[in-house]
Amino acid sequence: MKNHHPSSGLTFGLEFLVSDNWTPEQAWAVMELLDDLRDRIWSHYRLPIQEFLSEERGMVGDLHEPLSNLEDLDF
Repeated sequence: MKNHHPSSGLTFGLEFLVSDNWTPEQAWAVMELLDDLRDRIWSHYRLPIQEFLSEERGMVGDLHEPLSNLEDLDF
């Protein structure tokens, strides 16, 4: 099994082991659970997450206001 580098960048903490003898059905059930969890978190925290990511990426603008004039944007 390869070393996994999480997107969080954390290199320390509690190790989480995934069994290497799950059936495909068990592995799929866990993936569905994680998808459901992500969807629930997103539905509740969508705007705060988007605002946080905008700040982290140095983007400007208000997420609550629609773009007024697309012709003014430089592409």
